[in-house]
Amino acid sequence: MLNARSDDESCARAALGRLCETYWNTVNTFIRARGCPPAEAEDLTQEFFARFLEKEQYRSADPSRGRFRSFLLACVKNFLSKEHARATAKKRGGGSTTISLDETFEDGEACMEIRDERTADQVFEQNWAIALLARARSQLESQYSQEGKGEWFAHLEKFLPGEESEVTYAELGKLRGVADGTIKSDVHRLKRRFASLVRQEIANTVATPSEVEEELAHLRSVLAKVRS
Repeated sequence: MLNARSDDESCARAALGRLCETYWNTVNTFIRARGCPPAEAEDLTQEFFARFLEKEQYRSADPSRGRFRSFLLACVKNFLSKEHARATAKKRGGGSTTISLDETFEDGEACMEIRDERTADQVFEQNWAIALLARARSQLESQYSQEGKGEWFAHLEKFLPGEESEVTYAELGKLRGVADGTIKSDVHRLKRRFASLVRQEIANTVATPSEVEEELAHLRSVLAKVRS
């Protein structure tokens, strides 16, 4: 977020691109969880980010006043509320033919029907957590590739948190021609580097170092619900 608000135009543009890419699926899934069909959700997601960037709403995000994901969620809800009101007003006012966001589409799904607000919020939180881990994993993979260990990472990543591997340390050691103790050490280093990257991802969205531990605890609780 700091880079997105930078006076360096190229730096800000790159940061904004990463911001949209990072949260696109999280926002899209949240909109769908509120009852919006996939095609409509895609259009609304695109429109939300277009306005978010055009109006530079990201400049209002203040880590000292709360988490960025909470700020973004509030922006999405506000956007959807305004879209709902605008579409309803056009429908009642006559003139151009506008489909209300409340209406039922041919596939039987109702767009913008808030089936369960708490469930939609949970979906947003869960997708935030999954996206955060995905970014950390992507960075870790990039690091291993730069070190010339891309192939080795492809074997070790199966032991990352959340992954399921049918291969044991002994079997992988035999495949690679090394002792299983070496595999254990490599996996330990892999997990330690992954944890460091996750911590860094969180640190980028909070105001103080003390908040990192709070966010990590929250991340664990959200992921526990995903896996349960």
